[in-house]
Parts: sequence; structure tokens; C-alpha cells
Amino acid sequence: MGRAGEDLARKYLESQGFEIVELNYHYGHGEIDIIARDEEYLVFCEVKARKNDEYGPPEYALTPRKQQQIRRIAAGYLYERDIHDQACRFDVVAIQFKGDEPEINHIKNAF
Repeated sequence: MGRAGEDLARKYLESQGFEIVELNYHYGHGEIDIIARDEEYLVFCEVKARKNDEYGPPEYALTPRKQQQIRRIAAGYLYERDIHDQACRFDVVAIQFKGDEPEINHIKNAF
């Protein structure tokens, strides 16, 4: 499910004009699913996918603790790549796999 969601999110972002920079970036004990460019922004993107809404929409799984972890990993990415003065944002691509067509909810600047 996770891999299928990430593949679908990558294809969706590319169709929206994003340039994919890196997939599954690891830093410390965490990971950022997709790092991409959207015009002047470097976008750190978390992908959440679910088969049903038994536990609510997929984006609800992005807890404040997970958001903080993603911020730390993004800071590690910028440090490792010696990137300074770069506009960044955090997006979420939430995917519901129900019915014939998955539903994609792209939340720009989610946190």
C-alpha cells in the first residue's frame, strides 16, 4: 500500500509540474517520502495512503510529532546538501484507495 501510494503521488506531482529531486530520503531514524521542486520552492512531501476511512482521512495520520520529525529530517537534508537561502515548504499527498479511481488530496504548505 505504501509503495503504491508513493508511486501514485510521484506521478501526480510530476503531472502538476513538480520536478522530483529525491525519493525516500533517509536521515537519522526517519524518512521523507518525496523531495521535489515546485517553481522557487523545495518541497518536502509526506505521502499518506489508506484503503478505507475507518480511522479517518489519511492526512489525519500526520500527527504533530510526525510533523516535527519531518522538519528535523528536512533540516538534515539542507545541512547535508549545503543548501542555504532556499524557500521550502511541507506538502502532504493523501490518497484514498477506494472504488475504481484513487482519490488524491494534495495539501500544499500543510504545516
